[in-house]
Amino acid sequence: MSERKYAFSWSLLGDIAAGRPNLGPTLRLEVYRLMQFCFRDVLEKRYGTDGVDDIFREAGLLAGEEYYKNIIAPTKPADFAALVSTLEVSLRNLGVGVFRVERAKLDELDFVLTVSEDLDCSGLPELGYETCVYDEGFLGGILKSYTGREFKVREVDCWCTSDRTCRFEARLVAE
Repeated sequence: MSERKYAFSWSLLGDIAAGRPNLGPTLRLEVYRLMQFCFRDVLEKRYGTDGVDDIFREAGLLAGEEYYKNIIAPTKPADFAALVSTLEVSLRNLGVGVFRVERAKLDELDFVLTVSEDLDCSGLPELGYETCVYDEGFLGGILKSYTGREFKVREVDCWCTSDRTCRFEARLVAE
């Protein structure tokens, strides 16, 4: 295997203030979705839908772990309520979505999490299937980083299935 050019590091996000002094850190949602769905289309032709879902889920997992390490951990959330509060504020401030915990069985590490106004799908046409597999990985990465244990996160409701919020079930993977 050849040397990797794009192994992820937080530094790849760059110095946005220096690089975009006039445009700043924001862009239109259409541009993000254009990139996301063009990637999905090209990758799906090559690897099939299940293969692409696995890739997006794995990328989301890495992103969730990095987000936790660089955004959440520095705030030192001492308990689950602090983690939830930090996620609610940071995801809203970054325009990712409105995060909520619908159900938390802390003794079992079993959760139902929601993201309204989701970056990936809110406002898309009804497609008859869930689309937020990247978010599954992202939420799993955050939970894994917080607990030190692996989770299976699956979207059960989505804007694209006529729901108006994305709902995710997060369950501890049996060890």
